[in-house]
Amino acid sequence: MTKVCILDYGSGNVGSVNNLIQFLNYECKISNDPKEIEKSTHIILPGVGAFGAAMQKVKNKIPIKKLENEILKKNKPFLGICVGMQLMATTGEEFGEFEGLGWIEGKVKKMKSKILPHIGWNDITIKKDSKIFSGLNEHKDFYFVHSFHFDLKDKNLVVAETEYGEKFCSIFQKENIIGVQFHPEKSQKTGQVLLKNFLSL
Repeated sequence: MTKVCILDYGSGNVGSVNNLIQFLNYECKISNDPKEIEKSTHIILPGVGAFGAAMQKVKNKIPIKKLENEILKKNKPFLGICVGMQLMATTGEEFGEFEGLGWIEGKVKKMKSKILPHIGWNDITIKKDSKIFSGLNEHKDFYFVHSFHFDLKDKNLVVAETEYGEKFCSIFQKENIIGVQFHPEKSQKTGQVLLKNFLSL
């Protein structure tokens, strides 16, 4: 049975993500409790705001070693949303240089577009097949709000790109670990389909 744990470090769209998962009829808890993380089958890290401040809150509020044991060793499906995606990087360059979780090699860099933040609906272009795209068909619009993007060292991990002044990674996947730059919880039907696909992994 699917049991979802949404991590809450005080900088995420936690309520909206929880509402969508409940709408999809999955059991879900918002918790940083190591026991809840251990009991879960799927783990989600939402996020908004600046990289450095978000990373500091994660260190203060989330049991990182327990999280890494469940995700990196037990291979539980993990989804990072927006800043939650970016925090998996080696470093982030927002308001200085800060260390990330270091799960996925790469840097979070400022986007090259003159008009920032990148805000609103935009398409994704699928680069590699993944189960999370099941049923999306021609509808691939998602809702973005960001000024920085994750520049992955291993481009083979990029499963979808989006264009806004430049092409950037909008979805990556490394086995059980998935990161999305957009907000599925704000992306209506497409977000529902993608999140349901993740919860089916």
